Amino acid sequence: MGAYVKVKLSLIQTFFHVAHEGSFSAAARDLNISYQSVSNHIRRLETDLGYRLVKSKKGIKRIELTDQGLAIYNLIRPELQSMLDRLSAVLTAERPLLRVGLPSAIFIYLFPKVLLRLRDRFPNMEIQTIERDTMLPDLIMGGKLDVSVGEVFFGNPAVPQRVIGGYRLSLIYPKGWPAPPSPEDVPAWAKDKPFVTYEPGQVVRNIATDFLMTAGEEPKVAVSTSGVRSVLQCVNNGLGFSIIPSWCIDPGTTNLETMVMDNIPKVMIYFGHSQYLSHSPYIKELFLACQDLITPRLT
Repeated sequence: MGAYVKVKLSLIQTFFHVAHEGSFSAAARDLNISYQSVSNHIRRLETDLGYRLVKSKKGIKRIELTDQGLAIYNLIRPELQSMLDRLSAVLTAERPLLRVGLPSAIFIYLFPKVLLRLRDRFPNMEIQTIERDTMLPDLIMGGKLDVSVGEVFFGNPAVPQRVIGGYRLSLIYPKGWPAPPSPEDVPAWAKDKPFVTYEPGQVVRNIATDFLMTAGEEPKVAVSTSGVRSVLQCVNNGLGFSIIPSWCIDPGTTNLETMVMDNIPKVMIYFGHSQYLSHSPYIKELFLACQDLITPRLT
């Protein structure tokens, strides 16, 4: 095993900007330091590591990375950009900040009590939420979020994820419509009926569309919208049927008929966060709150 090399973060940050921008002068502008300081940082980093990172020639503005430089850049890029963005956001806020992304349905129906517990535990912390399903992978891997709570599995070691729990989907349709005999009969029952669902790319829409497909033909989408409340409003007004999370349905509703689709596998909700925040007390407390307050609602 090679010897451990202690490297200053300022040198790594300078190298990151040089590699990202492709020139010393652009990195100097980004960091608000001199061209010579950028050059000195790169040479010091190369000395510390024991190999060249950057190839540059006099009279040529653009630089090239060596094979080792490219490998280092690809290794640090996801985590360092995320860490720098978060640090900038925290310094701007001048107090603890936690940025959480989640679908609007989870925020509306499952998250308020989680937020209340987190605020009780950390009253001085600002919690920023972004309620978008389809954007979460890009946002958290691009450093714009600290935590993701949703149905999307990233499969990226830079964003470790744990399962909070799984839930069933339910069919909803206007009262007065003929009922399907059983969950297994729903695809045939739904054929040629207007389908109300979420916007393209959302996990529940994808699962429902695959389930309803008959003879290779997708269901007829009458209305697509970004939020479950809009879906419920459309079905309430007779615009069509839908398949939504069971925990979104008000047991006291009178305008809808419902059927739990126990023949569709449970949909998992994942808790993910940036790798470098693994030891953050805010992340640990948020995960425990989700386990205590969301998981029981899903079963």
